[in-house]
Amino acid sequence: MKLGEIQLLKIQKKVEFGVYLTDGTDRILLPKKQVPENASIGDEISVFVYKDSKDRAIATTTTPKLTLGKYGLLRVSQINKVGAFLDWGLEKDLFLPFKEMTRQPSEGDEILVRLYIDKSERLCASMKGIYDLLSKKPPYTVGDEVEARVYEFGHDFGTFVALEDKYSAMIPRHEDTSKYHIGDVIMVRITGIKEDGKCDVTIRDKAYVQMEDDAEALLELIDSYAGVLPFSEKASPEVIKRETGLSKAAFKRAIGRLYKERKITLEGGKIRKATED
Repeated sequence: MKLGEIQLLKIQKKVEFGVYLTDGTDRILLPKKQVPENASIGDEISVFVYKDSKDRAIATTTTPKLTLGKYGLLRVSQINKVGAFLDWGLEKDLFLPFKEMTRQPSEGDEILVRLYIDKSERLCASMKGIYDLLSKKPPYTVGDEVEARVYEFGHDFGTFVALEDKYSAMIPRHEDTSKYHIGDVIMVRITGIKEDGKCDVTIRDKAYVQMEDDAEALLELIDSYAGVLPFSEKASPEVIKRETGLSKAAFKRAIGRLYKERKITLEGGKIRKATED
């Protein structure tokens, strides 16, 4: 018997509460409500093997949303003290342990997970290892705008997303993704495709469009500091990122835009809001 997989098994014996199926060595119960009409001993049936609420191996003719070693999109139906439970199309929800979470989801979230067998021989879900299962052969070109789902925050690298829930991509770490949560679906733009097929993407608009939004947000920030920023263009990229959410290059573009429009002054190394005449 292959736990967590769909397989063909033969009917070995009929009983009042269902039929026993066999792979030639072991046998497993297929409950009565799952047995096809007119099924006979010796017939082959395609079933999925998992464990019931009493931790007993059992067969079902219902196809789950996830099989062993694969990944898929599942909805969080419940969270308790031991972990989360996911709806995967079977009577018993799939368990997602806290230790297998990259970040805790909320009830109702749809998240990407993979199916694995834990040390206790139970089928469980994991939010880890999705990166290795996603395809590295995207059908996109640079400049395409694509729907993406956030599945992991990589900290040192960036934010990992799955393009159309299928293809591997990453938002660079200098872009602010703090407002997003695991499972969020966002629009990204392809900025590069590496030789190995991995995509680089951005949540920012094209520079000439994004610059206007950045400039407006920066002007509001200057207002919040009583008209004078406590740092200049010479500040470190880390300080600029922390204070504005922008990369140093984007910050300089926004400053240039505001200066050209005479909305700020740059005298004495200070970035000040220009006074109205």
